[in-house]
Amino acid sequence: MKNTGRSTRHIAASLALAALALLMIGTPILAAQGMQSMKAQNQRAESPILQKPPVHDPSPPRMLAEAKMSYSVKLKARAGKQEMVDVIVQYDSPPGNSELSRSASLGALSKRDYQHFRMKALKVPAQALHGLAKGNRVQFVSLDVPVETSSLAAKQTANLPGAGTNQILVPKWSVAVAVLDSGIDHKDVYTSRRINIIPRYYGCEAYEGGQCTEWEEEKDPWGHGTHVGGIVSGRGGFYEGYLGVAPKANLIDIRVLDEAGRGNVSDVIAGLDWVLSYHNNLGIRIVNMSLGKAVEDNAANDPLVQAVEEVWDAGIVVVCSAGNYGRDGNFSITSPGNSPKVITVGSITDSGTGTDFSDDFASTYSSRGPTLFDHYLKPDLLAPGNRVIAPTADASGLWDELSDRRIKCTTNCLDKEYLELSGTSMAAAMVSGTALLMISDDPTLEPDDVKARLMRSTRKIAGDPTTVGTGVLDIESALAENGRLAAAPSPQMNRSEEGPVLLVANTRQTWGADEWSSGFMWSDGFMWSDGFLWSDGYIWPDGFLWSDGFLWSDGFLWSDGFLWSDGFMWSDGFLWSDSVQNDDPLLDLEGNSVVLDDDN
Repeated sequence: MKNTGRSTRHIAASLALAALALLMIGTPILAAQGMQSMKAQNQRAESPILQKPPVHDPSPPRMLAEAKMSYSVKLKARAGKQEMVDVIVQYDSPPGNSELSRSASLGALSKRDYQHFRMKALKVPAQALHGLAKGNRVQFVSLDVPVETSSLAAKQTANLPGAGTNQILVPKWSVAVAVLDSGIDHKDVYTSRRINIIPRYYGCEAYEGGQCTEWEEEKDPWGHGTHVGGIVSGRGGFYEGYLGVAPKANLIDIRVLDEAGRGNVSDVIAGLDWVLSYHNNLGIRIVNMSLGKAVEDNAANDPLVQAVEEVWDAGIVVVCSAGNYGRDGNFSITSPGNSPKVITVGSITDSGTGTDFSDDFASTYSSRGPTLFDHYLKPDLLAPGNRVIAPTADASGLWDELSDRRIKCTTNCLDKEYLELSGTSMAAAMVSGTALLMISDDPTLEPDDVKARLMRSTRKIAGDPTTVGTGVLDIESALAENGRLAAAPSPQMNRSEEGPVLLVANTRQTWGADEWSSGFMWSDGFMWSDGFLWSDGYIWPDGFLWSDGFLWSDGFLWSDGFLWSDGFMWSDGFLWSDSVQNDDPLLDLEGNSVVLDDDN
C-alpha cells in the first residue's frame, strides 16, 4: 500500500516540477534529489525572473536603505528614473509631521492614510526611493501592486447538517461576515451595509440626445463578490441545493475591486482598516478574502499580511483562499494566505457525487505549500470549490464572459441569475460560512479556537499535507468540536541537515497541548512520528511521505528564489473546471493574465 502511494506521489511530484519549469518561462529547473548547491545558484543567475540587478552603489547608506525594500522596489530604486512609483510604507509607529514633511520634500504624494495600521500609501519618484527608505521611522517599503479577484453535492461533501433537507442551520443576525471583493448585487444575498473603498462606478440607464439622463451605481459589475457572498449566505434555490452554508446571514459588503476585478493592495488594506474601525458596532467576526497576490518577500515584510494579522489579533477570523496555482507545483500559496495566523483554504473536487467520497481529490489548480520564504505548512484545510453554483450579478463581467456556465434558478429565488464557478475562492467562502455558524453557536470563540477546531475536525484523506492540509472541511464535526488554545499558527517546515528529510514544527509544542499534536491534526496518526522529536521542536513525519520527494531537493525555492517577479495579485475565482489535461501554468508571466481552460 505504501509503495503505491509513493509511486503516485512521485508521479505528482514530477508533474509539478514540469509545471514549475514552464512557469519559469522555459528556464529548466533542476530539482532532482541531491542537486548540488552550485547548480541551483547557476540556475538562479540564468533565470530572467530570479536574476538580481547589479548593485550600482554598494555604499553602506544605500545598502541599509535597500535592506528595507522589497525586491520590486529595489529594481525601481536602482533604475533611478523620474517616474512616479506607487508604494506602501510601513513605519515603526504612526508617521508624524516630521516624517510626512521629509517624504514630501522627496517629492512624495500621499495616496492613502490608515487609522489602524502603521502604514501609508504614497506616490514617490523612483529616484527618491533610496532617500525615502533611509528614514529612521521607515521599516519596509513595498510596491502597491494591482490586485485581482481571484451546489448541493458540494454541501454534502462538506457534511453540512441538513443539506438537501428542510433542517437548515440559520446563524444569528448579530454575527456578521465582511466580504472584501468586487461587491455584492443580488436579491438572494442580503447585505446590511455596503462600503465602496474604490472610486464608484456607474452605468447609464437612459439616454436622451446622446446624453445620459439616468445613472445607476453598479454594485458588483464583475460578479465575483456576489458569487462568494452567495456561497456564504445565499437564501435562494432551496430545492435545487443552491442555499449558502449559512443562509440569510448578515453580510457586510466591502468593495475593494473595480468592474474588471482589479484594485490595489492599498485598497484592500483600506478595507481592512475600515473593518477595524467598525467591527464592534456591526458585529463583524469573520472576514472573507477570496483573493491573493504573489509572494515576493517574507510574511513579516508583506504589508497585506501584516494588515490581516492585526485584524486577526483584534478577534476577527480571517479566511483566505490558497490560490489557483497548484499546477505550478509547491510553494504556490498566495498572499495573504502565507500568514501563519489566518485560515488558508485549498479546494477539493467532489465530482458532484455528494456523500460518495471515493472519487474526491484535491483540485489540480489548488495551490500547494509550503509558503515561499517562510515555509509554513499550508493550506490549512480543503473545502469544496469545484463547479459550485451560487448567485451572481446580472450583466456582470463574469455573467457575460461565462455564458455557458449560467444557471437559471427556478424555485425560491428572488433573482434568477446563478453561475457555476470553480476555485479556491469558492472553497474559502465555504469555510467562512462554517466559521459564522461556529461563532453564532458560541460567541466566545476566538479566531485561534475556530482555526484549530476546523483543522482537527476535518475528514482525513490520503495525500501530501502540502496539498491536502489537514483534510476536508466537515461542518457537522466542526460544530461539535471543543477545545481552546491561545494560538494556532500553521507549523513551519524545515530541511534537515542530517539527510534527505523534511521536518515540521510540532503543534504539540507550538499550540501548547497534547490534544493538538500533529498526529491528531494532519491524519489518523500514521503520517507523523510524534515520538521522534528533534531538539529544536521539529518532528520527522513518516519517512515514506517525505524523505525522497522532490521537496527536499537543494533547489532555490528553499533559499531566496522568487516564484513570481511582478508581485501581481491574481484571480482566485475565475476557473470553472478542474483541468487535468492542460500542462500550461495558470500564470502567464509575460501576458499578465490567467490561462483559462475548461476540459470537462
